[in-house]
Amino acid sequence: MHRPSLLATLAAAALGLAACGGSPPAARAPSMPPLATLEIRPVRTPLERTVDGTVEAVNQATVSAQTGGRVAEILYDVDDVVPAGAVIMRLKGVEQRAGLQAAEANLTEARVRNTEAAAQYQRIADLYEKRLVSRLQFDQATANRDAAAARLAATEAGVSSAQAGVGYTEVRAPYGGVVTKRLVQVGETVAPGTPLMTGVSLANLRVDFSIPQSVVGLVRQFGKAAVYANRTRLVSDRITIFPEAAASSSTFRARVDLPSGTADVAPGMYVKVGLMIGEADRLVVPVTAIIERSEVTGVYVVDAAGRPSLRYVRRGRALGPSVEILAGLVPGDRIAIDPAAAAARVVADMP
Repeated sequence: MHRPSLLATLAAAALGLAACGGSPPAARAPSMPPLATLEIRPVRTPLERTVDGTVEAVNQATVSAQTGGRVAEILYDVDDVVPAGAVIMRLKGVEQRAGLQAAEANLTEARVRNTEAAAQYQRIADLYEKRLVSRLQFDQATANRDAAAARLAATEAGVSSAQAGVGYTEVRAPYGGVVTKRLVQVGETVAPGTPLMTGVSLANLRVDFSIPQSVVGLVRQFGKAAVYANRTRLVSDRITIFPEAAASSSTFRARVDLPSGTADVAPGMYVKVGLMIGEADRLVVPVTAIIERSEVTGVYVVDAAGRPSLRYVRRGRALGPSVEILAGLVPGDRIAIDPAAAAARVVADMP
């Protein structure tokens, strides 16, 4: 009997809540922290004249045989890294070792004869002082002593030369580097002067290029250049300009030394060289603030209310951690330093 009245009461309560707007309010999304921004201001940057250059190693050489013999062992091959002074090749050197043994035997004999001649001279000299021997005998003993000493010096030099000859059977690297060419095979007979192996040192590199006559004076004045390779900008003030121009092209040959330990650059690579010829004010932004999608480049510009919007820009040269902006921004614009956070804010602000 009470069931219909209970249902009626619940229905009335539901209608009352609906009439009074009693549905629970939707939860508000938490507010996002403000974006980190950077105000764009003109920055003094170098004006550059770009030319083509070729990377080369400062230390590059071909090691040649300093003695004759048959190649017994090759310890390094192309693309192997060789420490300075390491043995890279060995020759059999049978003749060199035999020559050393003969030189050492001659040295032993010369020492004995030198000792004997010196003792004989001393005896004759004592007798000569007592007037017991003639002047002729004394002079002869003196000559024998001097001749024995000279023969000893000559045999000592011969031993040193023979030791060097044996040492030449072990071919050593003049500096640390990488092998680029191996010119002989095991078992091949070589003579003094035969090229054996070519290598370069990657520790010290430079770029060879030509400077147009029209800007060589400005290049000498500023004395700085930037090498662009693999989207990397390497700045150097160690520029060498040859004093004579090429008559056929009216250009001056020059080279710039790269910083020691430069990575991602190898001898033979073609690179761009930016020669500093002046300075100008340019707009620059951090590389990390730029968004690149296919062929589109942009940054997030933040307005006075803190709302970001994507703006397309045209980028110029890379200047270390920054990039020149040639179009799309004006002084006073504020950009988001973190484009990922700016993109998330744009999504959050969508209706």
